[in-house]
Amino acid sequence: MKKLDRDFYNRDTGIVAKELLGKILVHEFNGQRISGKIVETEAYLGVTDKAAHSYGGRKTPRVEVMYGKPGVSYVFIIYGMYYCFNVVTREEGTPQAVLVRGLEPLEGIELMAENRFKKSYDELTKTQIKNLTNGPGKLCNALLINKEQNGEDLCGSRLYIEEGEKEDFSIVTSKRIGIDYAEEAKDFPLRFYVQDNKYVSVK
Repeated sequence: MKKLDRDFYNRDTGIVAKELLGKILVHEFNGQRISGKIVETEAYLGVTDKAAHSYGGRKTPRVEVMYGKPGVSYVFIIYGMYYCFNVVTREEGTPQAVLVRGLEPLEGIELMAENRFKKSYDELTKTQIKNLTNGPGKLCNALLINKEQNGEDLCGSRLYIEEGEKEDFSIVTSKRIGIDYAEEAKDFPLRFYVQDNKYVSVK
């Protein structure tokens, strides 16, 4: 399957967030492919977006990667324990990104079950199966994405996103989640998800 190229990411962040739905996030780890279909995303619009880490032109070591070229991963940690995987968009110097919030597991499911619950997939309950990758911290845990993948070129061969099969689905647009501090930005309709997909974090 064809990998997304740099031009895909170097566009309007809201469009990229929407068009990432249905694409396949792949992490090649120790010779094995772990992958999932992207079913939920959120766009963060940089210096004018109070919910973005780069709001107001903030330039800390943490957000440096967002000021670089598009098509690179931005991985940060929340609550000191959960990693979040983002895709850097737009041209160099414009610090915008898309957070991947939900994945539908495809390949390496045994490894995901082991990473998340220290069990084999067959031993998982229905709730655990749903909880494999239905949230930003969960999908990073399942796909072994951590701070080592921060700044990884998504046009490379270790962590990347593929086209995915052509399929019809409806896209729901809503407010982003967990950003109540962001004043008016908390109401921006910048969250997108595949309607009726069970791996969406919050309906």
